[in-house]
Amino acid sequence: MNKNNSFLLIPKYENYIYYMLNVILKLPRVEKFNIGNEFKNSMYQTLENILFIEKIEKEKRLYYLNIIDTKINYQRIMLRIMKENRWIDEKKFKVAFNLLYEIGKILGGLIKFYAKNIKKQIL
Repeated sequence: MNKNNSFLLIPKYENYIYYMLNVILKLPRVEKFNIGNEFKNSMYQTLENILFIEKIEKEKRLYYLNIIDTKINYQRIMLRIMKENRWIDEKKFKVAFNLLYEIGKILGGLIKFYAKNIKKQIL
């Protein structure tokens, strides 16, 4: 379960990045450089952490999964800010939010899997 889900997370997140880069390019000029740069940095850091999951020991994976979860929540908040300020329209917001929802489901499954396995090792 964990191997397939973490591999599935990479292409899903890549698709999300491609979509969001196109959205960020269409933001108003000032916001493109302010919130757009923050958003891009957050996405790239999240992708980096997703790639770490496959390379590190199983005991440390839950730590990185929680970092990824935090970054995704941060991106959700930024998406809501962009929508509330009408920098993006409702359609783009819904598409991005649905992409994050799918990623979040996979991530939630991975967190549960590793949290359960770490508890078994402790007991």
